[in-house]
Amino acid sequence: MNGPQAPGTLTEEFYARPVQEVAVDLLGCVVRHGEVALRLTEVEAYDGEDDPGSHAYRGRTPRTAVMFGPPGRLYVYFSYGMHHCANLVCGPDGRASAVLLRAGEVVDGLEVARDRRTRAGRPVPSDRDLARGPARLTVALGLDRSHDGLDTTVPGASVVVTSPGPSIARSDVRAGVRVGVSGEGGGTEFPWRFHLDHPTVSPYRAAVRRPRGTTGKLGP
Repeated sequence: MNGPQAPGTLTEEFYARPVQEVAVDLLGCVVRHGEVALRLTEVEAYDGEDDPGSHAYRGRTPRTAVMFGPPGRLYVYFSYGMHHCANLVCGPDGRASAVLLRAGEVVDGLEVARDRRTRAGRPVPSDRDLARGPARLTVALGLDRSHDGLDTTVPGASVVVTSPGPSIARSDVRAGVRVGVSGEGGGTEFPWRFHLDHPTVSPYRAAVRRPRGTTGKLGP
């Protein structure tokens, strides 16, 4: 693995690599926004115009422009008119790819995260569920569309991603089919959901048919 080996904020160079490599190396890293920080335990990779499951499969649109770089930016979108999902843009500048942040363990700011979940009408019975799923993760971190395009790699950024130290061993990473992706991009030829063996990892759910006019893609 070629991921981070020393503590510190992840750089643009870290993200400027193939999306599958970045996705695996993000596991165990810590995302912080204000008082709340969480350790990533589950992610999904989406490879832009080469990936039928990606929002950017058919090219650049106003919605997906952030996915085309530069790397290290946040891509935040509103899904099915119900919740936000947060992604980290990666790959070379000008080529769309991103990693969906699916789940994490809150390691700082537990009370703030609990309060955000409660105010959002989604109180949880257990701390393991605070960021167990992409919608819960954005609520716990307090992320929404106002953070779309934010550069996480610059000094003083309001959202930062840091490496706590050595990368997770590849043998500790599980891979499988992406959650909730329908059509060609949801097939077994895209085993790009990566996660640790951890109780905060979200349960797998197959894609379901959505009402006409909505996308069948959960990830970017």
